[in-house]
Amino acid sequence: MRRLVFAGCTALASLLAACATESPSPRAAAYFDNTGRSDTLTGGVRMIPITTPKGTFKVWTKRTGNNPTIKLLLLHGGPGMTHEYFEAFDAYFPGAGIEYYYYDQLGSFYSDQPKDSSLWNTERFVEEVEQVRQALGLGKDNFFLLGHSWGGILAMEYALKYQQHLKGLVVSNMMASIPAYNEYARNTLMPAMDQKVLAEVKALEAAGKYADPRYMELLIPHHYEQHVMRAPFAEWPNGVARAIAHVNPDIYVPMQGPSELGASGKLEKWDRTADLAKITVPTLVIGAGHDTMDPKHMEWMSTQFPKGEYLYCPNGSHMSMYDDQRTYVDGVIAFLKGVTP
Repeated sequence: MRRLVFAGCTALASLLAACATESPSPRAAAYFDNTGRSDTLTGGVRMIPITTPKGTFKVWTKRTGNNPTIKLLLLHGGPGMTHEYFEAFDAYFPGAGIEYYYYDQLGSFYSDQPKDSSLWNTERFVEEVEQVRQALGLGKDNFFLLGHSWGGILAMEYALKYQQHLKGLVVSNMMASIPAYNEYARNTLMPAMDQKVLAEVKALEAAGKYADPRYMELLIPHHYEQHVMRAPFAEWPNGVARAIAHVNPDIYVPMQGPSELGASGKLEKWDRTADLAKITVPTLVIGAGHDTMDPKHMEWMSTQFPKGEYLYCPNGSHMSMYDDQRTYVDGVIAFLKGVTP
């Protein structure tokens, strides 16, 4: 028996040795080849210096993979959230050969967090994205930008100023007008809520009691679980939970406003519906059936971009990369590869 076991182990060892000497596929070798990279000691993480009117600060980025023709920079929502809720992409993008970059915008959890409210405006964030692009060496032959929610606003604004550097654009779960979004919330989302719950939520908002535990106690089952992610809140993925826990209210409240049933703050009058035709790079717009954002508006947006496409996630909400995941991810991958010869 010992000889049989020994013989079996010897055979297994020989098989493993043979496998170890086989060359990986060219595609795998290229994707995971770190030759010439300066971020290998940090697992792809780089802290990039950003020059602002109030000094120089650093923002956090992390690269995964290598692809000379598809390099995707991810713009998270909020404003003031983090890259963490994009982590589901790790299950799909490497297998598709997509090089992608997580990025925490200035003020977000993994980046510097200066205490200067003058920094929190769309124009400055656009210049920040451009500095990140330059530092990462992304350009018109490979640079794709995916912006989700507030990140979609930032992506559109970036494209309106710097589209000469873009190969393609993805606007995910974001309308082109905050006034139109607020109208959709008033005319569609709020009437669909339990009206007694809505009245109590409105009373709390009128009293400025946004921090009252009762506020979220009402909104989680009646709004978040219906329109932000269609799953019991206790079961939301860890990356999403961490991103929510790490929101910087010093950015979120001044720009988005304190209410979860609409937007106010600095973004209250933001509207780019008349300017979408100026964005001429290939553009994918993603909408979802249960989103906080009007999917019909986002479908209309796709017709305004000269090279626009629409991806509809029928079972999804605002976080449709989770609750309609395969539709979302397969659609993004198909778009990126469709733009790339």
